[in-house]
Amino acid sequence: MYYLCTNLQSMKNKLLQIAYTQKDRLINKSGLIIRDGMEQILEATQLDERVLIVTGMRRVGKSTLMHQLMTKEDHFCYFNFEDEKLLDFTIEHFSLLEEVLIEVYGPTNNWFFDEIQNVVNFEMAVRRMQDEGKRIVLTGSNSSMLSIEFGTKLTGRYKQIELFPFSFAEYLRYRDVAFSEKDFYISESKVILRGHFTTWLNEGGLPEYLLYKDPDYVRTLFDNILFRDIIVRYGIRRHRELRELVHLLASNLTLPVTFTSLQRSIGLSNSDTVKEYMGYLSNSYMFYELHQYHDSIRKQLRNPRKVFVNDIAFHNLVGFSNSQNLGRKLENAVYLHLRRQNLQIFSYNGKGECDFIVLDTNRSARAIQVCYHLSPENEARELGGLAEASKAFGNCETLLLTADQELEVQNDGQSIQVLPVWKWMLK
Repeated sequence: MYYLCTNLQSMKNKLLQIAYTQKDRLINKSGLIIRDGMEQILEATQLDERVLIVTGMRRVGKSTLMHQLMTKEDHFCYFNFEDEKLLDFTIEHFSLLEEVLIEVYGPTNNWFFDEIQNVVNFEMAVRRMQDEGKRIVLTGSNSSMLSIEFGTKLTGRYKQIELFPFSFAEYLRYRDVAFSEKDFYISESKVILRGHFTTWLNEGGLPEYLLYKDPDYVRTLFDNILFRDIIVRYGIRRHRELRELVHLLASNLTLPVTFTSLQRSIGLSNSDTVKEYMGYLSNSYMFYELHQYHDSIRKQLRNPRKVFVNDIAFHNLVGFSNSQNLGRKLENAVYLHLRRQNLQIFSYNGKGECDFIVLDTNRSARAIQVCYHLSPENEARELGGLAEASKAFGNCETLLLTADQELEVQNDGQSIQVLPVWKWMLK
């Protein structure tokens, strides 16, 4: 009994130290960028009784967003589980943690927990606290674990929001560049916006990388995701093959791949291992898979899929390329913009190809084609694939996105709008 009490007191002292340290850091936070959709997120915390989960890759700003939400509350408790001193923290210590946080912050119904996936069976404590009437906001960096655990314990009782690196609009706010729609038509303003877009397209939107411009930061983040979120979490022993797969995916950005082709390229014995590894990479939000649209789900899963990276900085770091790959970077940026809107996205492949088929909540479709520059050499391919996809979905709305062209073109009697990606994103 004495030994047990001593251990609990030791854990309490440790939690107090961590909590007070984290509270001091909160007080010193300043100059935070307002993220896209902040109004909807605030509304969810105020009016929605469900648990709010903010997910996304490491270092995209989940903790910062949480801090912004806390500034809207008069009273709250906060704790970040991303601390090496918490290796011996278990679900049995959660009640003790609640006592510690009330001692540090005072009584409240507003509870904020950062990187909660580090606690095994955390959902049991969250379920109990929600039953007690507490409002809870969580962050986490593993999509599979969060969805599985909450799917079993809190079905229908949580709302999940995915956070990304800075969008182009967020990047402009970060650079303190104000704009309005009239700037789209003023030559000097357009040049400034285009310049910022080119920089963002090539450097990406990782907040801390933009602050320090240190390639080692991207390399360290890449290694942390690979090691902590994948190799350690899933017990992977074949480190070399996993790294080769990541390099291959980053190099083949936006190009169709199959599990079999990837398996042969990295020398694994079967494609099921590649399938598992790609699942782990998706769970950590490093890469996303885009399936070809087909009425048959089985055929969707068997067909080649495109792979997109969460931030172009990873492509710059580990992707093999002899050119700037501006067209692929543009397509990757468009995909992430569409994904931020929480829409169903597919590619289309018939006689021709179309980069994106977007289905909204009413299942109405849009066909979107992306090319860096529309020219006489590629016009037939780009417009033909777009028109074919539009007809396949009942002559749905079409859009062709380029780096900087704005016009309207005719193809087979159909009028197609061509817009610069930067303007489309800001509208």
